[in-house]
Amino acid sequence: MANLSALQIARYEYNPKLPSVLRNNPDEVVLEFGKATEAVADQAELKELFKNTYGKPEALFVKGKNPDVKKEIRVGVILSGGQAPGGHNVIAGLYDGIKAGNKKSTLIGFKNGPSGLIENDFVEIDDKFMDAYRNTGGFDMIGSGRTKIETPEQYAASMATAEKQNLDAIVIVGGDDSNTNAALLAETFLANGKKTRVIGCPKTIDGDLKNEQIETSFGFDTACKTYSELIGNIERDANSAKKYWHFIKLMGRSASHIALECALQTQPNICLISEEVEAKKMTLKQITNDIADAIAKRAENKENFGVILIPEGLVEFIPEMKSLIAELNDKMAQNEAEFNKLETFADKNAWLKANLTASSYETFSALPEGIAAQFLADRDPHGNVQVSRIETEKLLATMVERELKVRKENGKYCGKFSSYTHFFGYEGRCAFPSNFDADYCYSLGYTAFMLIASGVTGYLSSVRNLTKPADKWTAGGIPLTMMMNMEQRHGTKKPVIRKALVELDGKPFKEFASHRDEWKIKTSYTFPGAIQYFGPSEVCDQTTKTIKLERE
Repeated sequence: MANLSALQIARYEYNPKLPSVLRNNPDEVVLEFGKATEAVADQAELKELFKNTYGKPEALFVKGKNPDVKKEIRVGVILSGGQAPGGHNVIAGLYDGIKAGNKKSTLIGFKNGPSGLIENDFVEIDDKFMDAYRNTGGFDMIGSGRTKIETPEQYAASMATAEKQNLDAIVIVGGDDSNTNAALLAETFLANGKKTRVIGCPKTIDGDLKNEQIETSFGFDTACKTYSELIGNIERDANSAKKYWHFIKLMGRSASHIALECALQTQPNICLISEEVEAKKMTLKQITNDIADAIAKRAENKENFGVILIPEGLVEFIPEMKSLIAELNDKMAQNEAEFNKLETFADKNAWLKANLTASSYETFSALPEGIAAQFLADRDPHGNVQVSRIETEKLLATMVERELKVRKENGKYCGKFSSYTHFFGYEGRCAFPSNFDADYCYSLGYTAFMLIASGVTGYLSSVRNLTKPADKWTAGGIPLTMMMNMEQRHGTKKPVIRKALVELDGKPFKEFASHRDEWKIKTSYTFPGAIQYFGPSEVCDQTTKTIKLERE
């Protein structure tokens, strides 16, 4: 261990906490079933698609006799999608559960996401291999990937691998799309008479995989605490130098949960919430003016500095920008060969002027050239604009600077304005998991084993009551079809687990909204500091403000 940090060595020795029901011998725990369930919408269509797995009951682990736990089994695990702190602990919980049931049981890790299952590319996990990754961040233990199992050939290859490996179950650790894939895989195995069961685990730092059944997705806690430490550091720097406005973009393509949680933790001057922008149909001009108003007001108090939080996907929620992106996606896809021949920005600009509607071209032409070019470059495999690569933080900083210049030219006092821009994304995805995420993920993995040992398939590992100490958490399973609806994806209606956006009538947003006018003008920064792993529980085991407000 000569090359390891002292913290890493200490984290190896951390023993994650489990719900009290899972602390019993595995054969003394049984699954108690509730009532049959329905999907959140489109029930008839989903019932037809999931003939074998639709309508299963919710389930909860309670004390009882379960001799099946002692059977020798072979299980595969897949890390799917983007990284999130705690993924290794899901595998650790799953591994320890399997070995507690029967020491001869085997866990194999499929490499680099779902493609590992398709290609039968795996590594067998043993004690030495597992112990090197306990309580650590990242997905480097077996790697991850974004392959979707959706073609007949991919399903056939997945079934062939499961049969070749004699798998009793596969655990898929992922977000809403990955767990939708898990549901489809479970259905396919059953429809084809295969014994392999499929269990999902809820992962995404974005926080948009949650509902009445899932209190939070793992990784959200650690990521928000990591970003909040950095934001707090910048706030303290801003309040020290007193001469810069910091525009900070945060992860969150579809939902603004990260931005909202970080705002609750750090109390910045401004935090934009994409869902509110869309609900109020706020234009880029309105957003720019609101920020400029706050800057001018703070300048009156001799405070020419501030901090602004911006969700990653904001531009898709601004009405005229959303329309522009949709038109660009259509026009560039329909005329891909013609557009790709254009070499200079001027040529592309002229082409867009001739091909876009007048309103969309007006929106495009108003953008700073460097930002406008980002709307045209690096399109995804479907030909769509890669919104996550648009530097929204620089866009807003530039637009605000322009607006303040115009105001000054018209004789209005705006103080001094200098800006810095930041994007906090990858910094939070592979951090050492907080104690909460280390415990939660370990519990999810152990629960996944217990679901396998209980003979169910098409379920999501569920651990709830998370605002209480870990021994009071409950463990069970949620039918994956229960969380689904049908959505239009690339021209076809497909079953998907519904994303959870920020609810404007929810307690977390209301708490933020009740303070933001004060925070906007009065410097009210708070400094969360680094994630704490040692010390009193109220310091090192605290959950996010979001879940406390939602669940208590």
